[in-house]
Amino acid sequence: MDKKVPTLYEWAGGEETFQRLFARFYEKVLKDDLIGPVFRNMSGDHPKHVAHFVAEVFGGPAKYTQEDKGSHAVMIAHHIGKMLDEPKRKRWVDLLLTTADEMGVKDDPEFRSSLVAYLEWGSRIAVINSHLTENPIADDEPMPRWGWGETGGPYEP
Repeated sequence: MDKKVPTLYEWAGGEETFQRLFARFYEKVLKDDLIGPVFRNMSGDHPKHVAHFVAEVFGGPAKYTQEDKGSHAVMIAHHIGKMLDEPKRKRWVDLLLTTADEMGVKDDPEFRSSLVAYLEWGSRIAVINSHLTENPIADDEPMPRWGWGETGGPYEP
């Protein structure tokens, strides 16, 4: 019998999971001494937009690109010139995973492996782009897609 493999979005629990995760996460971020200052001027909609972005990347509906009028280039642009560093990156990832644990987000090895891989990949790209003055991503660049497998080889900017 063929069994349909769910998307990461479906497996995680859909829209509600992503909205709750990022709302709680950014509450913690704003209270954090290390990364709080980076986000102190974020809009009230920031957690919702990030939830939409990650949900879309994980196979969910295209809310970031359609409702939020975002794109991969728009997301990258938010990081340009922020001068992020490794301690801030690590704190961001650690706080997000701690929040996921506290909320009871699925913790099976396959899902968490994919989640952690995406957070490591995306946060490291954010650090790289935060030291740039121009967006390296074209406006028509497709949204990233993340699934149950591994990345496609070495990173090449």
